[in-house]
Amino acid sequence: MFEYQMHKVNQAELLREAAAQRLVRQARAARRNRRDADQEGEGRVSQLRDLRDRFAHAA
Repeated sequence: MFEYQMHKVNQAELLREAAAQRLVRQARAARRNRRDADQEGEGRVSQLRDLRDRFAHAA
């Protein structure tokens, strides 16, 4: 009976740990999505073809 109780305690601890890790992962994703949404109005400053026109070709 003691082994069963220890198993249940261990199982509950693993479930709590998994829930905490899931919460951290969700918070990171929310922070990343918020940061990406803040930068959504910003675009690339220059295009690749602009960079090619800007420099002369080597001999």
